[in-house]
Amino acid sequence: MEIVLADAAGFCFGVKRALDLTLDAVSKAEASGSGTPIHTLGPLIHNPQVVQELESKGVAIRQAPEDINSGVVIVRCHGVSPTVMDALSQRDVQVLDATCPFVQRAMRWARQLYDEGYQVVIVGDESHPEVQAIQGYTNGTAYVVDSPQAIDELPAAKRIGVIAQTTQSTANFRACISALIGKVEELKAFDTICTATEQRQASARRLAAQVDVMVVIGGHNSANTRRLAEVCQEQGTRTIHVETPDQLRKEWFTGVRKAGVTAGASTPDWLIEGVLKRMMEFTEEKVAQVTEGVEEEQDQVAPEASVEQPEATAEAAQTAQTEEPQMEDFEVKLPTQGDVIKGRVVRVSPDEVLVDIDYKSEGRIPLNELSFLPNVQPADVVSEGDEISVKVLKVEDSEGTVLLSKKRADADQSWQKLQELQESGGTLKAKVMQTVKGGLLVDVGVRGFIPASHVSRTFEDNLDKYVGQVLELKIIELDRSKNNVVFSHKEVLEEKFQRAKEEAFNNLKEGAIVDGVVRRITDFGAFVDIGSGVEGLLHVSEMAYSRVSHPSDVLSEGDEIRVMVLGIDKESERISLGLKQTLPDPWDSITEKYAVGDVVTGTVTRVVDFGAFVKLEDGVEGLVHISQLSHKHVAKTEDVVNPGDSVQVKVISVDPDARRIGLSIKELEPKPEPKPAPKAKQVQEPVDEGNEDLTTNLGDMFGDLFKQNK
Repeated sequence: MEIVLADAAGFCFGVKRALDLTLDAVSKAEASGSGTPIHTLGPLIHNPQVVQELESKGVAIRQAPEDINSGVVIVRCHGVSPTVMDALSQRDVQVLDATCPFVQRAMRWARQLYDEGYQVVIVGDESHPEVQAIQGYTNGTAYVVDSPQAIDELPAAKRIGVIAQTTQSTANFRACISALIGKVEELKAFDTICTATEQRQASARRLAAQVDVMVVIGGHNSANTRRLAEVCQEQGTRTIHVETPDQLRKEWFTGVRKAGVTAGASTPDWLIEGVLKRMMEFTEEKVAQVTEGVEEEQDQVAPEASVEQPEATAEAAQTAQTEEPQMEDFEVKLPTQGDVIKGRVVRVSPDEVLVDIDYKSEGRIPLNELSFLPNVQPADVVSEGDEISVKVLKVEDSEGTVLLSKKRADADQSWQKLQELQESGGTLKAKVMQTVKGGLLVDVGVRGFIPASHVSRTFEDNLDKYVGQVLELKIIELDRSKNNVVFSHKEVLEEKFQRAKEEAFNNLKEGAIVDGVVRRITDFGAFVDIGSGVEGLLHVSEMAYSRVSHPSDVLSEGDEIRVMVLGIDKESERISLGLKQTLPDPWDSITEKYAVGDVVTGTVTRVVDFGAFVKLEDGVEGLVHISQLSHKHVAKTEDVVNPGDSVQVKVISVDPDARRIGLSIKELEPKPEPKPAPKAKQVQEPVDEGNEDLTTNLGDMFGDLFKQNK
């Protein structure tokens, strides 16, 4: 017996994605050692063996949100209604949505039809969880039919919108569409059948027509597996549906020369291998993975299959045109390889992006086709809801989706624009994606490079700060053959600076008050940007009314200030600025603050030969003359005060016009006691101790003399 395995069998993209998501959650819980419980809302997929394996890993099945109080809950492939999703969001759990992207697309179209006022009809199995989830997107108003005969039982409606359960057969879906034509005024239909399902059914149909018996592997509760069995039976081939290898019986293959094998989308590889191994025990022949004859037939049949849908659609459209009422054409246009088309991002995951391209399945952008930048995360490039241009690389890949490329679409569209931009000398804006050796990388649809020397007008030692910024750029080098485009941000800034400088010198007037930003501080002042890089000098002497030792005592780089234009020199391209001129002059109200006799405290700022200057407030200094330092004689000012001393002084004079205040320290000191006058000295005459009677004094002598002269 020859055994032939169908070329499309086993896990589909959606099932594999759901299983990977679940196993990843289990691995993270184990690695963290937290014992976080993992749940699935209903069986993850319709395969008892896979579900049992997940249960052995600790993944518990729960039927309703209220059954889950903590941990991680995984929404299964078939999806859930919006009300169930809302209920999950209200609970203290982490929700991982493993809904198949094809099912999500059916949900979106169901919601769109409902919002547009159509009566939604779902072609599918009313008891299937996928159909129940889709119904939720119509607030439970959608009708479900499983055959054209059920159409007759539908209530009358003027506008009907039709979608399909993703595992339906194309023939049944089209038959239901045809049954509706002529019964409603307006009919809109979306083919939501999964591409992988169609591929499996087509492959099984071809193989069943060439073998004596077909073995279909998969869960008996799996709709797509049961449909595979029905497709094989429709070919008149004896069909056996099994879940596990031990269900096979040798007598079933008595007299069979050629047996075919296929498997549902939720059937794991290890089950397929087990069935093949069991069948090989019944024969000595090796298993063939689609024989040459089948491959040749596929080549012959495939072209017919590729045009089967448009022909059926055209026929339905023709019927709609000849019968009343009219039906809107439900043909879904097949993308063409090499086309650049528009699409909307519907899902962003770590390794790919899914895009709605108005086809029955989403287009898939692999990580390596998203951007030319290395190590980029999809979330850094696109977000859900973004409208982007994509290039069709392959109409249907091995996972049943349209393979797309964003970076190639961007490149195709960008080179022409870049060429035109270089010729015109124009500029464009681009986001800096990352730093590289010698410069920055930007995304302009192609890889753009900004050399470090062209990032700014001045030297930049930290390029990391530009990552994420959007810069205006000018092309300085363009070579498509080498895939090379070099930009300059510096040239854009230089052009803007020259225009701003010319405008400043033409329009600025002395006395104008302008806003500025301190860019650089020097020993003699600060350079202030007053707009678009035009700088003026704020001299240290113009910073404050009081004396400033160093500009850094008043300002810091980056400060936003208001300054007055003091002078403009067009020839030397110099602008002089003042800061103190924008501040109130303390001398305007000096007499209100200080009066003769007031006692105030100040700080000694300078000492000179003739006294000391004392700062009373910013911009106001008074002089303590050396004669007012002390009641004592002062030879040097430093003998009494020094710079930095805090002193108490008395105001002895105020002259607002001359901007002078006289101060005194000695008047606050007690006056010293006056010294007593010196006494006169008395002359004592010598006494003749031998003649006690000698009593003549000078008066007597002069008296006697005057008497003799008379």
